[in-house]
Amino acid sequence: MSIEIQVPALPESVADATVLTWHKQAGEPVQQDENLVDLETDKVVLEVPAPKSGVLSKIHFQEGTTVEAGQVLALLEERATISPAAAPAAAPAEGKDKPQPAKATAAPATESSAGDAEPVLTPAVRRLVKELDLDPRQIEGSGKDGRILKADVMNYLDAREKEQPSEDVEAGQVAAGLEPLGGMTGDARPEQRVAMTRLRARVAERLIQAQQSAAILTTFNEVDLQAVNDLRKRHRESFEKSHETRLGYMSFFVKASVEALKRFPVVNASVDGQDIIYHGYYDIGIAIGSPRGLVVPILRECDRLSFAEIEKAIGDFATKAQAGKLSYEDLSGGTFSITNGGVFGSMLSTPILNPPQSAILGMHAIQQRPMVVDGQVVVRPMMYLALSYDHRIIDGREAIQFLVTIKQMLEDPARLLLQI
Repeated sequence: MSIEIQVPALPESVADATVLTWHKQAGEPVQQDENLVDLETDKVVLEVPAPKSGVLSKIHFQEGTTVEAGQVLALLEERATISPAAAPAAAPAEGKDKPQPAKATAAPATESSAGDAEPVLTPAVRRLVKELDLDPRQIEGSGKDGRILKADVMNYLDAREKEQPSEDVEAGQVAAGLEPLGGMTGDARPEQRVAMTRLRARVAERLIQAQQSAAILTTFNEVDLQAVNDLRKRHRESFEKSHETRLGYMSFFVKASVEALKRFPVVNASVDGQDIIYHGYYDIGIAIGSPRGLVVPILRECDRLSFAEIEKAIGDFATKAQAGKLSYEDLSGGTFSITNGGVFGSMLSTPILNPPQSAILGMHAIQQRPMVVDGQVVVRPMMYLALSYDHRIIDGREAIQFLVTIKQMLEDPARLLLQI
C-alpha cells in the first residue's frame, strides 16, 4: 500500500518551504516516526516523520526545491517490519540453546559496564547531553554528590570553545556553508558561491524593512555591574544547586527591562498604520546566534518569571537553536528585544529594531575601567548600553529615561526586589 508523504500545514504567515535535507533515499527502509526530510522555512526547520514503517519508494522533490503545504513530497510503501530486538527474542521460545547474537548482548554489556563510570543524570540533563552528543564523563558536576547540572553542561561547552581557537577558521567556513578552503598556495584565489538560507534571506529582508519603515535612533549609557557581580558571586553556588541552572547576567537585564517597560509603556508599544498599540504584557525577544543565523526566541510574560525561570528558558532556547529545534511558537510575537554583542567581544554597537517592535536593548562586553566613585578613582566592571528606538512614537526624553532606569536597577539590584 502506497502512502503519500505530504508537506505539513504551514503557519499562516509562511507561504512555502524549501526541501533542505533528505535523510532517506528512494529504496531505503524506514521506521515509523523516523525523520525523512527537513523542510526549511523563514524561521525554523520542520521535520517530516514517516507515518508508518516501510520503504521509501519515490521522491518527488529534490533538495533545494520550493514546496507548498499539501504537496506530495514522496511515496512510502507500507510493509510489516521486524525490529532488530524482536528476532533474538524468538530463539529461546523454540527451546533451542542457541547463543544470543552479538548485537543483542552488546547493548546490555555496554550499559552495565558504563553504569558505574557514568554520572547520574536528570532527565533534562540527559536529553541535553544526548542532543549535543557529549560524553557526560568529561563534564564536572557542581551539584549534590557531583551531580551534573545544566549550568555545568553550558560551562563545559564554553570551556571547550576557548580551548579550540585553532579550529575557528575552518569552523567559520563550515558554518557559512563552505567547504574548508584551507590556506592559499601560489597564485590561488579560491571562491565559492553559496545560496543564502531562507532564514538568512528573511533576516536581511526584515532588517531592510526596519530601516526603511522606522525612524531609528540610538541612545547610549554605561552601567557599573559591580553590585550585580557581588550578588552573583555571593549566591551563585546556592542558586545553581537549588535551581540546576547558572546565574548569568541576562536574568538581571530582563528583569531591569521589565521594570523600565512598566514605567515607559510606549517603549513596549508598536506601530500599526496610524495607530499605536500598547501591550499590557512583556514578551521579550532574546537574540541568539545559531548555525543557521540570528534567531530571536521569545520569553513570554517576563514579569511573571523568576530569575531561575528566565535563566532556564534562555539556556533551553540556546540549546534548541544550536540543534535547529526552535518552533514557530518560540519565535513568534515579542514586544521588546535584547541582544548581547558582548559575548562576541563587541564594545559598542547600534542594534536594529525587530519589527514590529519599537525598541531593542544592546548589551556589550564588560571591561574593567577606572571610574570616580565618591571622589575616589576605583576600578569597576563597566558595560556600555545602547537603546535603538523608533523615533516616530518614542521621544528622546523617554528613551534616555528608559535607559537610565535600567542603569539604576542594575547598579542597585535591590530595586528589582522592591520595585522602586
